[in-house]
Amino acid sequence: MILRIPIFSRFVILALIAGWLHPSLLAAAPEVSAASAPKQLRTPRLSPDYTDLVIPPNIAPLNFIVQEAGTQFDVELRGAAGRLVQVKSGTPSIQFPLKQWRELLDQNVGQNVQLTVSVRDSAGTWERFATVTNFVAREKIDSHLAYRLLGPLYNFYQDVGIYQRNLETFQQDVVLHNSSFNKGCVNCHTFLQNRPDTMALHIREKTSGNPMMLVQSNSVARVDQTGGYLSWHPSGRLLTFSVNKLSLFFHTTAEPRDVYDANSDLKIYRVDSNTVVTPPAIARPEFLETWPGWAPDGKYLYFCRAQRQGVRRLHPPRYDLVRVSYDIDRDRWGEAEVLVAAKDSGLSAAQPRVSPDNTQVLFCLAKEGNFPIYQQSSDIYSFSLVNHQYRRLEINSDQADSWHCWSTSGRWLVFSSKRRDGLFTRPHISYVDEAGGFHKAFILPQEDPAFYDTFLKNYNLPELIQGPVTFQRELARSVLNPKTIRNPTTQDTKAGPNPPKEELRATEPYLEGTTEAQ
Repeated sequence: MILRIPIFSRFVILALIAGWLHPSLLAAAPEVSAASAPKQLRTPRLSPDYTDLVIPPNIAPLNFIVQEAGTQFDVELRGAAGRLVQVKSGTPSIQFPLKQWRELLDQNVGQNVQLTVSVRDSAGTWERFATVTNFVAREKIDSHLAYRLLGPLYNFYQDVGIYQRNLETFQQDVVLHNSSFNKGCVNCHTFLQNRPDTMALHIREKTSGNPMMLVQSNSVARVDQTGGYLSWHPSGRLLTFSVNKLSLFFHTTAEPRDVYDANSDLKIYRVDSNTVVTPPAIARPEFLETWPGWAPDGKYLYFCRAQRQGVRRLHPPRYDLVRVSYDIDRDRWGEAEVLVAAKDSGLSAAQPRVSPDNTQVLFCLAKEGNFPIYQQSSDIYSFSLVNHQYRRLEINSDQADSWHCWSTSGRWLVFSSKRRDGLFTRPHISYVDEAGGFHKAFILPQEDPAFYDTFLKNYNLPELIQGPVTFQRELARSVLNPKTIRNPTTQDTKAGPNPPKEELRATEPYLEGTTEAQ
């Protein structure tokens, strides 16, 4: 009798004889699918850590890398409403389709969304991890974020620019790059109440000096006046700025860079009359005044100040958080009021930003000086305008946290943090609830979840805006060839004292752009 062996079986026998297949593979049980695998008690390790968050309903997909060993990865995203979003991948990099992501978030506003991660190991066994839950807030975040991108060197700015990122997608566009004006330095930028059509920024360029660029309703003018740390009065009629004499010096341990402010005052640029004034209330000769920030109703100007001192002292001074009342209709200033004194806190204040509802002021406290981004000790604090108490926010890390910005609604905060590696600043987003609580912060999402592993630039001065900037071409042209040049006149100028002889001479009248390189 002739034994007939199926072709497939004959292949298997030959494969066993040749050693191509291991006999144990033939006895393996049927593969368990990802969905039917037993669920583990712990949640998966994800990078970035997009777990237990409150997220905007209009945020771009929170793509991530699964930090669990495996050969196949299955991720399911679901909510109480809408269709399941599923991503299957042969690598740990998980990227959600934008359209499906947006549809699911839109249909689950004010509700939880659940993320389930399953991983298949080299033996073919699936492991299903505990569900990750995030909450979709009802309030949207402003659609765009403007920031500077610059390298880590403190004195080299061949490639510096202001960019805008669409937070609802991954689209990034240039607002102003220094390649358009002879590789000069692009400095502080600020928007009027999150409006993308009204902006001011400071630049440094060899032929035109150190002017401000003024944008009103998308119309650009160059103002031949040096100034940094700009802040708009909510009326749009005033710009407050600081004029600093800064010196950069170095330590041999920890963060090597530091900044000494030898002389600083606050000034007012009156936009309507094209004049610069120096009110004595914010430019007293015995103080260093810096970091202006207007209240949303325009009735108070918040800033930081310290007693003048010589650089022979070992450490830079510590700054108080101060405010002064102002009546714009009568052009009348009140007396400065210290809110948080350095002698009481033992720390130095910087960067006050008032919430849109005028109930709290966020500011930095660091060990000393007024450059918190250079200090690992820098944390963000909240000063209550209701009970005049201040507290350290729960969203801080063990690295420098600073450069905070409110959303238009006051429900979102974007700030810069070095928490990821201690070296580079990255934008982080936090939800602010009705009780004033700040929820777990998460890093700005990128299309490639491994983006931050190889990106060697800093995100500096993140500012939320309600839509895209559209005047890029005119702004780039106006630096060198402006249609409108403003030469402001100076009124009621109060000249501050010359720095004491022992103080260092600043290398430039205003060094903010150089020393801000992180």
